[in-house]
Amino acid sequence: MDEDAQTAETNWTIGRLLRWTTQYLDRHGVGESRLASEVLLSRALNCQRIDLYARHDAQPDPEALARFRTWVQRAGRQEPVAYIVEEKEFFSLLFRVTPDVLIPRPESEVLVECAMDCLKQNGPPDAHVLDLGTGSGCLSIVMLHQDQQLRATATDVSPAALAIAKHNAEKQGVSDRLTLVEIDGLELPAVMVPEGGFDLLISNPPYVAADEMESLASGVREHEPSIALTDDHDGLNFYRMIAEHAPSLLKPKAAVVVEVGDGQATAVRRLMEERTNFMQQETRKDKVVGVERVLRFVHR
Repeated sequence: MDEDAQTAETNWTIGRLLRWTTQYLDRHGVGESRLASEVLLSRALNCQRIDLYARHDAQPDPEALARFRTWVQRAGRQEPVAYIVEEKEFFSLLFRVTPDVLIPRPESEVLVECAMDCLKQNGPPDAHVLDLGTGSGCLSIVMLHQDQQLRATATDVSPAALAIAKHNAEKQGVSDRLTLVEIDGLELPAVMVPEGGFDLLISNPPYVAADEMESLASGVREHEPSIALTDDHDGLNFYRMIAEHAPSLLKPKAAVVVEVGDGQATAVRRLMEERTNFMQQETRKDKVVGVERVLRFVHR
């Protein structure tokens, strides 16, 4: 494989492909280049990543090699690997992802952990969760997968995103306990609100401020859906909406667990608490960089 991954050499073993591709992606500024190489090659060969090392000296068939070359070129142009292979692992589950939805990230695992801990401590055994802006559905689907008594209603303004969430719910066997609703914001029809209200609201909303979009990595800015990244304002509009409208949908003492952007925690606390409907109970930090990433509030 030359710089453009196009030569027709026939002695490309799996081991050599992994070494070359890791270096190629490094040169093109692709993060976690070794992992990206493994994901692309295992998907091209339709095998598990661990199998690559058991087949280290094997040579891919021409069709698989051609597919892999094309994918490597795309990755080198900063197209996210998850979109290339159309899947991303989150909490050890594989989710289908396309450019219609955000790619699940490790930061959001903190949100799921916080929400599950909250339900274990305070929630009824048959709790009903409202997932605002569900995208791929990864947050509520993981929670439903972990707790067989849980139910969830997941909303999104994008019908394409909801189609992805539906696929993922069916794949993970939780579609019978997940209701998907196409709405803008929190305009949920009264008939879809459980008696007494929801026990928990979770959300990873669009929190990138409009003037910060240009500072995002090109792979994010150019490929992921802007509607899921930014509110085209200061990044805080969805938290304002939750503070104002969520109380009418929640039970007394229900919890709200939200992901926030870097440096936003103080502003989000102020927005949620100034209306006196919510009181902060917990903050959790990103496990990688240590910034405040998830906030938990209780509905008074």
